[in-house]
Amino acid sequence: MYADELQIGATYAHRPGRTISEADNVLFSTMTMNPQALHLDAAWSETTEFGQRLVNSMLTLATVVGASVAQITQGTLVANLGFGEISFPRPLHHGDTLYSETTVLGVRASGSRPGQAVVSLVHTGRDQHGEVVVRAARTTLMHYRPTPDQEIP
Repeated sequence: MYADELQIGATYAHRPGRTISEADNVLFSTMTMNPQALHLDAAWSETTEFGQRLVNSMLTLATVVGASVAQITQGTLVANLGFGEISFPRPLHHGDTLYSETTVLGVRASGSRPGQAVVSLVHTGRDQHGEVVVRAARTTLMHYRPTPDQEIP
C-alpha cells in the first residue's frame, strides 16, 4: 500500500497465522548468536518459573512485523526509522500460533523527502487464545502513490 492509501485508525489483520516450532526457535536463536538457555536448554528451562523453553522474543517481534509486509509495505517501504514502546506481556511457547495485526496511527508528509511520508504503526501479536504476546510501535518511511509523471526506481 502507498502511504496515501493507509487509513489512520485502521487495523489490518494479517492472515494466516504462523505456528512457531522448536526448530524455528532454535534456528533463530543460534543464527542471531543468542545462547540464552531459556530458549535452548529444555532441562534447565523446566526448573524456571515458566517450566519450559520460551520462544525468543526477537523471533516473536520479527514474525509480527514480517507478517505485515505483504499486506502493507511490500514495494512501498523506503526504510524503518525506528521502533519504540516494545512490550512482551506474555511468553510464546513452541507450538503456539502467532496472529498479527497492524494499526495505522499516523501518516504525514516527509519534510525532507518529497513523495514520501512518515508512517506510524503499532504491530500487535496474539497467540491462538487471543492473548497479546507482543506489541510494538514502529515508524517507517513510505512512498506516496506516484503521479503519472513519476516512477519509483
